Amino acid sequence: MGEEPKSVSYREPEAGYFESRNLKKYAGVFSLWALGVGAVISGDFSGWNLGVGQAGFGGFLIAVAIITVMYVALCFSIAEMSPALPHTGGAYSFARTAIGPWGGYITGLAENMEYVITTAVVCYFAAAYLQSIFATPDVVQPLWWAGLYLVFVGLNIFGVEASFRFIVVITLIALGILVVFYISAIPFFEWDNLWNIPPDPGESKYLPKGWGAIGAALPFAIWLYLAIEQLPLAAEESVDIRRDMPRGLLWGLATLVLTGILITFLNMGIGGGAAYFGSETEEPLLDGFKTTLGVTSGKLLGLVAVAGLIASFHAIIYAYGRNIFSLSRAGYFPTWMSLTHRTRKTPHIALITGALLGYAVLMLLYFLGDGGAFGGVILNMAVFGAVIAYAMQMWSYIVLRRKYPDIERPYKSPFGVGGAVVALIIAIVALLMLFANPDFRTGVIGVALWFLAGLAYFAFYARKRMVRSPEEAFAIERAEKSS
Repeated sequence: MGEEPKSVSYREPEAGYFESRNLKKYAGVFSLWALGVGAVISGDFSGWNLGVGQAGFGGFLIAVAIITVMYVALCFSIAEMSPALPHTGGAYSFARTAIGPWGGYITGLAENMEYVITTAVVCYFAAAYLQSIFATPDVVQPLWWAGLYLVFVGLNIFGVEASFRFIVVITLIALGILVVFYISAIPFFEWDNLWNIPPDPGESKYLPKGWGAIGAALPFAIWLYLAIEQLPLAAEESVDIRRDMPRGLLWGLATLVLTGILITFLNMGIGGGAAYFGSETEEPLLDGFKTTLGVTSGKLLGLVAVAGLIASFHAIIYAYGRNIFSLSRAGYFPTWMSLTHRTRKTPHIALITGALLGYAVLMLLYFLGDGGAFGGVILNMAVFGAVIAYAMQMWSYIVLRRKYPDIERPYKSPFGVGGAVVALIIAIVALLMLFANPDFRTGVIGVALWFLAGLAYFAFYARKRMVRSPEEAFAIERAEKSS
C-alpha cells in the first residue's frame, strides 16, 4: 500500500466509495482542443485590451511576449506530466506526487479559485449582453446569472458527450466570429493607431507609460491564455490520453497564440486606436465591429459577444467541476462533493457546488453595489489563483524530472527543466505585480484572504480525514519506491 506521509492521515472509505465516483471516457483530440480553446476564447473578446491602457501598445506587446513564453513552457511541461500521471486531479495530482499533500492542496485550491472566479465574471458579462438584448431592468440581473448557471451546469450534468459536442460547436462559432473580424479589420488597419496614446512626460510613444508599466499589463496578457491549462482535468475522460492530451493541449495553445496576435494588432489598429480601445471600452471586439462593418444594432452585436462568452463559461464550468471532484474524492474538500450521477457519470454535486459559490461571489458584489468594479478588478482576482497554480506546477515538473526519472513519459517537453524554470520565474513575477498595482489591489487582497482561509481549512480539518484516491495512491506508491 505504501507509507503514508506524516503530515496527513487517511481513513478507510465506505464500501462502494469509488464505484459511486466514476467518470465516463469520451474525449478525443478534437474535443480536447475545443475544450482548451473554448475555455480561453472569451479573452479575445474582452478584458485583454485594458492592458494597453495600463502600459501602452508597446508595453502590452512586451507583456504578451513574456506571457506567451510562460505559457509555451507551461503547456509543454503539462503535456509531459498529464499522460505520465493520468488522473482527473490534473495540476493537483502533479504537485501531490512531486511535493506532497500540502503541495497538492495549494495547487488544487489555487486552480479552484481561478476557475470559480472566472466563471463568475464571464457569467456577469454574458448576462449584461442578454439584458441589453432583451431590454430587462437592472433589478433582474441576478435572475440572468441564475439562468445561465442553471442552463450550462445542467448541460454539463446531462452527459459528457453532450457537453463536449456543445463545446466543439460553440468554440467553432466563436472562432468564426473572430475570423470575420480579422478579415473586416484589415482594410481599416493603420500602423499609427497602435501608438496614439499620449506619452507621459519623458516617455516615448512606443512606451507611453514607461518600462515600469509592463508589469501592470502582465495580468491582462494572461487573459489571452488563461484556462488552456485545464485540459489535464479531462484525463480520466480522455479515450487515449497518451496520444490525445499532448496534441489537444499544444494545438490549442498554437490556436490561441495565433488568435491573440491577430486580435492584439487588428483591434488596436483601427478606429480610435490604442487611445480608445485600451481604456475607453470593455467591449473592444464589439466596438471594432462597429468600425469595420458599420453595424450599430446593440442586439446583433450582443449576440456576437454572447457566443464567445458562452464558450468560455461552459468550458470553465467543466473545469471547476472536475477540480472539485478530484479534490473531494481525495478528502481535501468534503467527500460528498465528489459523488457522480448514477446514470450520467458526471460530477453533478461538484458542478452545482461550484455554481453556487460563483453565484455567491456575484451576489456579494451586487449587494455591495460594486458591479462596475468587475472589469480589471475581478480579472486580476482570477489571475491570482492562476499564477499560483502555474508556479506550483512548474515546481512540480522540476521535482518530478529529478526525483522520478523512471516514470513512463509518453511525451517529453523539448524545453525540459530549463523551460519550467523560466515559466516559474515569470509566474512569480506576475503574482507580485498583482499586489503592486493600486488600481486592483483591494480585490487581490480579498481573494488572498479567501486563499488563506482555504489553507486553514486543510491545516485544521481536512488533512486528518484523507482518502486514498487514485492520485493519492499513486503518489504514496511512487514515494515508497524511491525511498
